[in-house]
Amino acid sequence: MAKKYSLIILLTVSALLCNAQEKLTDNIFRKKLANGLEILVIEDHSVPLATVVLSFKAGAFTEPDGMNGLTSLYLSMLGRGNRDYVNQQDLGYHAGGLGMQLRNSTTSDEYATTYFTLPAANLVKGLNFMNSAVRYPKMDEDELEKTKEICSNQQSETESNPYYVLGDSIRKHLWGSLYSRKNPTGDPRVINAATPATLDVIKKRYFYPNNAIMIVGGDVAHEVVFKEIEQVYGDWAPAPFDPFTKWPIPAFEPLRKSTYTIVESKQAHVPYIAIYWQGPDTRNDIASTYTADVFSYIINQNSSKLNKALIQSGLASTVQIGYLTCKYVGPISLFITPNPDKIKECVEEVKRQIDLMDSDDYFTEEQIETSRRMLEIANIREEEITTTYVHTLSYWWTAASINYTLGYNDNLKKVTKDELKRYVEKYIKNRPYSAGLLINPDLRAQSNADSFFK
Repeated sequence: MAKKYSLIILLTVSALLCNAQEKLTDNIFRKKLANGLEILVIEDHSVPLATVVLSFKAGAFTEPDGMNGLTSLYLSMLGRGNRDYVNQQDLGYHAGGLGMQLRNSTTSDEYATTYFTLPAANLVKGLNFMNSAVRYPKMDEDELEKTKEICSNQQSETESNPYYVLGDSIRKHLWGSLYSRKNPTGDPRVINAATPATLDVIKKRYFYPNNAIMIVGGDVAHEVVFKEIEQVYGDWAPAPFDPFTKWPIPAFEPLRKSTYTIVESKQAHVPYIAIYWQGPDTRNDIASTYTADVFSYIINQNSSKLNKALIQSGLASTVQIGYLTCKYVGPISLFITPNPDKIKECVEEVKRQIDLMDSDDYFTEEQIETSRRMLEIANIREEEITTTYVHTLSYWWTAASINYTLGYNDNLKKVTKDELKRYVEKYIKNRPYSAGLLINPDLRAQSNADSFFK
């Protein structure tokens, strides 16, 4: 009997903890329902609007080859009818009646999200509208065929862009056998073969409240929002399993050697170079993700050594380096538009600059401080636009945690010159890369481009 009472007490305490509210900042509040649904509310009374985002830890990173593209297709079908709305037209009509703007769904490498903005006075009706779409989608076969045709047309348009072809070729080398898990666009063959049954597999793996976060931002009161969400979504049954234990994400194999690809296109009026490295992630090296942002900001300034060596010398017209923070290996990317008459010299100078990036004088303390400060300002500005900030928080929830972005500015201050040097040595200098050149066929022959990266 004592064990029974202990269990009851434990369950009661657990339920209380799940329903407890937490104030993260002056205007951001968090709560977790008993079914595992996380809720974040951002109060912003500047305009009478509310944005609702519902995100899941799903997307390309959960998709092996035979499922690549199904998450995106499934999300698209959420707008094609459900138990309360007959079809896409019916959904659109009622969405318009609620004053919805920006109603859409998005799938990326590591998250799947559906969202809308509407007048704050219609928030409760909007919550019910989203509930019908997410929990009770119809998955009608005729609607699915229409959606597949739209996806096919969009993919054909995307693949006709030579810059996409270049990037896709590079990514295939970069991620190897796990390419599908970094390809949110999806495999056309998988998408075209999809049926309601295969989409139901996606739903039953990842689309549960205990694998989701709902973020509401705008002219709302957090206590009212918590109450309304619990009333609408509180009976949503959680998954009886952890999908990432049942279907674990395989580790990305590190690159063993550098690779180089050339994409020919008559549309390429000027050549274009892209170089990718495998960078840090938030599971294994979270400190380096902040360093990567500072490093990228410094390199992209006109005062950087790389900028001076390439642009001010006339070897290139543009140069841009970036890093995408991910939970599973974030890519580092370097993009260059070389002088068509000096492609080889440009490539050689890029290699020389990379070799110098861990030297003591490659960055100045002033550049580091300016970078940290400007990134902090950009982050603060982003927080001021609630309709977009909700999406930022949604991304960080999947890629790291809500606390990652709330502590972002403080962690930038920890980035030093030594940290920058370690980042270069660990992820860029003397590290295998996947590179590519987009070039006009005639210029390829004239410049002997095939020899540049050998």
